[in-house]
Amino acid sequence: MRAARPTITDVAAAAGVSKATVSRFFNHRERLLSPDIAARVEAAIAQLGYAPSPMARALSRGRSRLIGLVVADIANPYSVAVLRGAEQVLREAGYLVMLANLGNEPGRERDAIEALDDYQVDGFILNTMGPGAGMPDAAMAAQGKPVVLVDRRHAGMAADFVSLDNAGAMAEVCAHLLDGGWHELLYVTEPVAGVSTRRERTAAFGDCVRAPAAGTVFESHAGDDDALRRALQALHARAAVHRRRAAVVAGNAVVTLRVAHAMRQLGWQFGRELGFVGFDDPDWAALIGPGLSCIAQPTDAIGQGAARCLIDRLQGHAGPARELLLPGRLAVRGSSAA
Repeated sequence: MRAARPTITDVAAAAGVSKATVSRFFNHRERLLSPDIAARVEAAIAQLGYAPSPMARALSRGRSRLIGLVVADIANPYSVAVLRGAEQVLREAGYLVMLANLGNEPGRERDAIEALDDYQVDGFILNTMGPGAGMPDAAMAAQGKPVVLVDRRHAGMAADFVSLDNAGAMAEVCAHLLDGGWHELLYVTEPVAGVSTRRERTAAFGDCVRAPAAGTVFESHAGDDDALRRALQALHARAAVHRRRAAVVAGNAVVTLRVAHAMRQLGWQFGRELGFVGFDDPDWAALIGPGLSCIAQPTDAIGQGAARCLIDRLQGHAGPARELLLPGRLAVRGSSAA
């Protein structure tokens, strides 16, 4: 059976001093302790083999060296990649990450932040749900600790923000399709209301599509496969009337899967009946049909950038909220061949 680990109480008893004196030995030895007392504490530490926990030492200095990271859905490859990038930078700086997964359940932001705050985290990186009124409450729960937002903005919350350059990425996607002769475009997105990322990409799509090309937007709801199929059929019919090539732009990997499912039900092929480019570049995109063209997000860099912003704040940076928008990378495959 493993022997019990010695505690600061054991050290104090062996040295004949108080626990406060042992704490002073670790934190302010020369300034507050006499040489005789310091020697007694040092001898007791050596005799017992005592080592203070990193958490206890950090808290004695007012820092836990813990960072709270809240993600919308840990099953989403985007969240995993952001976590990986942030953890790498934080680990190199001497911090550990504590993760809270919302599981795509609305309204859990405040509870998650309060739970992490109970562990005395030094700051927060938030990649959260977006819609609803939970985030102002969540900001209150952070109790003035530094916060960095990832991917989704929150109205009324002044915090550093790191994300894909959504407008730039959409401009690159649309330019690629238009240059390739795809002039009847449909942007398929999850419901836009309340989610800044979806609003930005939808607005950018409208800005990018200009005559003689045409573009429309369709909001795809989970479980409504029939509506998506009808939207694709209507796109195909409009293209035939105007003698144009038709293509779909998908707002994220979830929508890409829905479009791929609808295409299979219709018996259509990407690059033939409809062209395609999607946001996010999952591993399976290259395996569907002739390969799906996608705009890859710099997820590792987004996580790293968020971590560096937070470390800056923890080290005393007190300037106004900053915004870091990173470019995407267009992976061209057969679905958007010219």
